[in-house]
Amino acid sequence: MLERIREGSQGPWAMVIIALIVLSFVFAGVGSYLTSSGSTSVATVNGEDISAQELERAYQNQRGQMEAQYGESIAQLFSSEQYLSDFRRTVLDRLIAEKLIQQEAREMGLRVSDSQIKETIAQMPEFQFGGQFDNERFQTILRQNGFQVADFRDYMRTQMTQNQLTAAITNSSFSLMGEVELANALQRQTRDAKYVMLDSASFADDIEVTDGDVEAYYNANIAAFDTEEQVKLAYITLSIDDVKGRVSVDEDEVKTYYESNLAGYQTEEERRVSHILVEFGDDKEAAKEKAQSLLSDIKAGADFAEVAEQSSDDTFSAEAGGDLDYITRDAMDPEFDRAAFELTEVGTVSEVVESEFGFHIIKLTDIKPSSTTPFSEVAEEIREALLVEKASEEYYELQNQMAEIAFEVPDTLEDVANAVDMPVQESVLFSRNTAPAELSSPAVLETAFSDELIEEGVNSDIIEIDDETVVVIRVAEHEPQRTQSLDEVREGIVATVQAQKAQQAAETWASSVVDKLIAGESVDTQLAEKSLSWQTAEAVARAGSSLNRSVVEKLFTLAPNGQDKFDYVATVNGDVAIVELVSVNDAPALEEAVADNLQQRLAAMHGQRLYQQFVDALRADADVTISQAL
Repeated sequence: MLERIREGSQGPWAMVIIALIVLSFVFAGVGSYLTSSGSTSVATVNGEDISAQELERAYQNQRGQMEAQYGESIAQLFSSEQYLSDFRRTVLDRLIAEKLIQQEAREMGLRVSDSQIKETIAQMPEFQFGGQFDNERFQTILRQNGFQVADFRDYMRTQMTQNQLTAAITNSSFSLMGEVELANALQRQTRDAKYVMLDSASFADDIEVTDGDVEAYYNANIAAFDTEEQVKLAYITLSIDDVKGRVSVDEDEVKTYYESNLAGYQTEEERRVSHILVEFGDDKEAAKEKAQSLLSDIKAGADFAEVAEQSSDDTFSAEAGGDLDYITRDAMDPEFDRAAFELTEVGTVSEVVESEFGFHIIKLTDIKPSSTTPFSEVAEEIREALLVEKASEEYYELQNQMAEIAFEVPDTLEDVANAVDMPVQESVLFSRNTAPAELSSPAVLETAFSDELIEEGVNSDIIEIDDETVVVIRVAEHEPQRTQSLDEVREGIVATVQAQKAQQAAETWASSVVDKLIAGESVDTQLAEKSLSWQTAEAVARAGSSLNRSVVEKLFTLAPNGQDKFDYVATVNGDVAIVELVSVNDAPALEEAVADNLQQRLAAMHGQRLYQQFVDALRADADVTISQAL
C-alpha cells in the first residue's frame, strides 16, 4: 500500500537535480543504495563512516558502466592488481567527496521540502507509464526492492540536499563577455598556409646501419623484446544449441503440458478500485470515526472521487479521485484484498476496512474477468520450451560425462569427444591479450595459463563460459615468456633504426631549407632536387581540418611576420613537413547563438573547476581516515 509522502509548499524543482537523481537510478538501480548495511568501515569522514558495502556497491556500479561502454576488453585492465587498487581508491575518493558535500549541506542548513520530494518522484521515468506517474508501478518497484517509502524518501532527501549545494556551486559560475570574445577569436580564427611534405623514406638509401647501432638500440630497448607467455589449446565446447538437434518433442507432449499447466495460460481476474485512506495518526479511534463519517457522506450521495481528493491521506491516489488502477488477488494488504474482492458489483462501496496502513473505504470501479489463451496460440511456444527443457537435461548429463572422463583420462581429449559426440578443436598460439573470442573468457584464460595445465599436461575441469556453454581444455603447446635474442629481432631493429636515421636526415634537410627561407634566400633549387613543390591550404581551422594534424598544430604556433613564419615539423608517420604561415584570418563576428553557447561552455568549465576546488578545500580541513585494507 502506498504510504503517505506529506504535502508541503509547491514549486518547480531544478531539472539538473532531477537529471542527477535519475542517472543514479539508471546506473545503480532503485534499491541498491538503500538495502545494505554493515559496520565494516573503509573510511571515516569527520566521524561518519563509509562502509565496505557502500564502496563495493559504488565499485560494482562504476565497473558495470565501464564494461557496458567498453565490453569484455575492460576485464584485462581489472586483471591488474595495481589498476584494480587504483580504481577502487578513485571510487572511494568520490564517496568521500560526496560525504563532505552532504555534511557541508547540513552545516549550511540546506533543506528539501516534502513537496519537492513528491514532485521529483512523480517526474522520475522509473515510476511513469505513458508519460504519467503510475501509482501501481511506484508501489511495485518499491516492494520488489524490499524497502519502505519512508526509507526511499530519506534517501531522496539526502541526495537532493547534496545536489542543492552542488548545483549552487557549479551554477554560480559565469564567464565574462571579454572571455567569450577572446575564446571566439582564438577558436574560430583560421590561417592560410604553404607547406611541403617530405617523405623520410627518400633518404633511406643513403643511410647506413652498423652493428653498433643495432646493439645499442637492442640494449636501450631490451624490455620491448620480451615476449608474452603463449599457449595453444586443444578444447571441446558443448552448448545447449548443440544438443537441441538430438532431442525432439511430439504433439502429445505439447498438449499434455498445456493441459497440465492450464492455469499458467489463464489471466487472473483484475479489479479496478479506488480508495480513501485515513491513517491512524496519534488517535486510532478518532481516525476510525473520521472514516465512518466519510463513508456516511458517500452513502448519503457524496461523490466518492471528490471525497477522496479532499480527505484521503494517500495523496498520490487522491489526486486521481482515489484510483489505484487494476489489482489482482494478493497484490495488496490482506484485509484490503479481501474486502476488494468481496464486492460483487461495479460501483459498490465497502464498509470501513482496517489494514496495517490505516482505515480504508474501497469502491469497485471495473472488473476484468479471467480468460484462457487457446492452445493454438501457445503450441509453438510450449514446443520450444519443452525442446529447451529436454536439451537442458541432456546437456547437463553430457556435462557430467565430460567432467568424469576428462578427469579419469587426463592425458587426452579424444575420449571426451567420443562420449559427447563433439570434435576436438585446436587454437593457434595466443597470449592472455590475444585469445580467440571463443576462449577469451577470464575463467578459460586463468585455467589455460595455470601451472597445473602447463606443467602437468592434464585436462581441465569443466569451465562454464556462460549459462548455456561449457568447455574442457588442455594445453597442446606452451611458449614461456622470454627475451628474444638479438639475432631474432635484428631485421626489425635494422628497419627501425634506418627509419629513425632517415627521419633525422629529413629533419636536417628541412632545417637547412627553413634557415634559407628565414634568410630570404630562394629554395626552389633544393626543392626541385627532391621533386618537391609548395602546396597551399586556405582557411585552415584549429579543428576539423583535413590537413595533417601535426602540420595544423605547427601552423598555429607560427607568427605572421618575420622569421617566425617558417618552421618544420615531424609528423606521426615519420615524414617531415616545412610550413609557412601566409596570413591569419580573423574569426567571424560573434553571433548571438555562438556567444550564448560559448558563454555556457566557459561557465560550465569554471563551475567544474570551482566545485573541485571546493571539495579539495573541504577535504583539507576534514578529519578523513582511510583503512589500509581496501
